[in-house]
Parts: sequence; C-alpha cells; structure tokens
Amino acid sequence: MGIVKLEGYSCDRCGHQWVPRTKINELPIICPKCKSPYWNKPRQGNTKKHLDWKEKRRMT
Repeated sequence: MGIVKLEGYSCDRCGHQWVPRTKINELPIICPKCKSPYWNKPRQGNTKKHLDWKEKRRMT
C-alpha cells in the first residue's frame, strides 16, 4: 500500500483544512467553512492590551 500526500490549505481563523477543487497554484478567495476572506491571516486583537480590556469589561 502506498502513501499519498495531498496538498491543501488551512484556515487560520477557524482551523478548517481542505483540498481545493481548482489548481493548487491559485489561492482560494474565502474559507469554505467560515467564509472569511482573511483565511490566510491570523486574527489580530489577541494582544495583552486587548485581553486586559476584556477583563476590565467583565468586572463592570
């Protein structure tokens, strides 16, 4: 039995992994699961300043 390696993409937003139906050289426009056009860019806002703001908001 042989090993088959498939090339695909992974969404940085929702973690979904997929193999495109089109050519591998063309980047997908959106993630097929979450429909985000920013599938290849990590979320911003997970900085310490942002997390501190969320904690202060919870306390009030």
